[in-house]
Amino acid sequence: MASSKEMVDYVCDQLSGAGEIRAKRMFGEWGLYCGGVYFGCVCDNQLFIKPTATNVDLLARPEPAAPYEGAKPCWRIEDLEDRKTLASLVERTCAELKQGGKKRNGQEEFPWTEKDC
Repeated sequence: MASSKEMVDYVCDQLSGAGEIRAKRMFGEWGLYCGGVYFGCVCDNQLFIKPTATNVDLLARPEPAAPYEGAKPCWRIEDLEDRKTLASLVERTCAELKQGGKKRNGQEEFPWTEKDC
């Protein structure tokens, strides 16, 4: 089921404390960007954020889930009411993604592209 434009607009508004949030139609759903960085998506009217080493501690019980069949797991965010935590989550995620993810043994830990999440 495709996400509604109303849900995407709501999610973008809830995340806006992190900066300018843009939603772009992709793969039949919506990709989310902040400051030009792809950090998550809205699929089936649910918010998914790319997992990083620094954003996991902001989530009470992180729930990994694939936003669509064949995608790598992302964090499914169920609580969309806490705007402050959501802004921090997006800020941390984007900061780490801009750095290319944490490196371990010379390899990127999170080398994902838009189609992976």
